[in-house]
Amino acid sequence: MMNLELAEAILAGARKHARAQNLKPLTIAVLDARGAVRCLINEDGTSLHRADVAIGKAYGAISFGQSSRKLGERAETQAYFIAAVTHAAGGKLVPVPGGVLVRDGEGELLGAIGISGDTSDNDEAAAVAGIEAAGLVAQT
Repeated sequence: MMNLELAEAILAGARKHARAQNLKPLTIAVLDARGAVRCLINEDGTSLHRADVAIGKAYGAISFGQSSRKLGERAETQAYFIAAVTHAAGGKLVPVPGGVLVRDGEGELLGAIGISGDTSDNDEAAAVAGIEAAGLVAQT
């Protein structure tokens, strides 16, 4: 279960990685397995809609059971499908890297983390680092 303590640990690990790598200011969102936001921060200097993007990356990952990177790859071959699903989800789906599923050691889905603020690849790397720092498994 993605409780607040676990969500905060994932977020702290992602933020520690981001600062060690000198990434641009990030917005980090951790969602539980049902898509509810458990923890969200906007570092100083983030732009207005970064939270919407971070949540959209994580929400899309949970909704489809695959990372937002995989959704982006899927969008290249099924653009109309991804556009339709994004519309059906109220615009909450952001199919670019940075949304990573969080699983426990047995493979149970606990939730997802979404990060926005640097390049999508760097956002994803920070997400993976946060999950691993909490002793969990990242599914990219």
